[in-house]
Amino acid sequence: MKYDYLVVGAGLYGATFAREATNAGKKVLVIDKRPHIGGNIYTEEVEKIHVHQYGAHIFHTNNTKVWEYLQQFATFNRFTNSPVANYKGELYSLPFNMYTFNKMWGVVTPEEAKVKIEEQKREAGITTPHNLEEQAISLVGRDIFEKLIKGYTEKQWGRDCKDLPAFIIKRLPVRFTFDNNYFNALYQGIPVGGYTKMVANMLRDIDVELEVDYLENKDKWNAMADKVIYTGPIDAFYDYKLGYLQYRSVRFETEMLEQANFQGNAAVNYTDRETPWTRIIEHKWFEFGKDDRGEDIPKTIISREYSSEWKPGDEPYYPVNDEANSALYMKYRELAAGEKNVKFGGRLGEYKYYDMDAVVASALDFSEKELG
Repeated sequence: MKYDYLVVGAGLYGATFAREATNAGKKVLVIDKRPHIGGNIYTEEVEKIHVHQYGAHIFHTNNTKVWEYLQQFATFNRFTNSPVANYKGELYSLPFNMYTFNKMWGVVTPEEAKVKIEEQKREAGITTPHNLEEQAISLVGRDIFEKLIKGYTEKQWGRDCKDLPAFIIKRLPVRFTFDNNYFNALYQGIPVGGYTKMVANMLRDIDVELEVDYLENKDKWNAMADKVIYTGPIDAFYDYKLGYLQYRSVRFETEMLEQANFQGNAAVNYTDRETPWTRIIEHKWFEFGKDDRGEDIPKTIISREYSSEWKPGDEPYYPVNDEANSALYMKYRELAAGEKNVKFGGRLGEYKYYDMDAVVASALDFSEKELG
């Protein structure tokens, strides 16, 4: 059967384009090398708990168009992301806000907190931050940097904070209010029934083949459609002939516990350097938020996350968008621009860190241009 479009990857970008192309009257085939749809937002129901198999995904956006678009496929709960930081048994509120400053320094007013931060910034002699450490100290002071940022960040990136660019920390919220909602977003939540259900609704009535590797037989798959939308790693498409793009990867240790409540929160970050994992996710609290219904399920499922350097064969998570990798990506992009019938999109296809709403927005923008 001949298709108008072959979509490589059943993640959010691929599913969005496939839906739009189908709605426009095009015949679409979606393929994925994994045994499931949804890409990294895949959730699996275990003991009435929707487990985020590739790490926590919390949808948040200020883009009304994207939010309204996804309402066709899912009802979102009112989950609010309010993580907790655990530093050697001391618990702090995240993102950094007046609860954090009060616990750290005993300050009560925003003015007292600002004075403390400015004092520590001055002691560090920072005027123009040149790296992540200096940027963090200028934002929240040395005490918070040492306890809540340094160890966590170095575990996450595998590099000293002095060797990381300042921009990484700039997106971290700092509030002089008693507001511990991590995201400054108009819309926020998690699909009721899990992300897999949402993606299945997006792909309804669309041909999908799983556990097939496009790159093993590109000619065969390309012959099945007039055009290809490729959402896999761009360097893999070209058999890494210019070199490997770097990523950070994540390893998960997931276990079921015979108790109703392990940590009382969806996410707890472990910010000391000695604890090997970066955080522990308790999946049931994504579904039930802060109400008590989660206690009705007598078991709970937790995942410890370990950050690691990516190597071929690992799952690529976070692009390392430093100067060398950005330059290499631009060379691959030049090759991609010469492809007549293949278009590249999504986190891996564009070697770009994308929040979920930005993935959908990008796919919708591309769909409008491609489909008219």
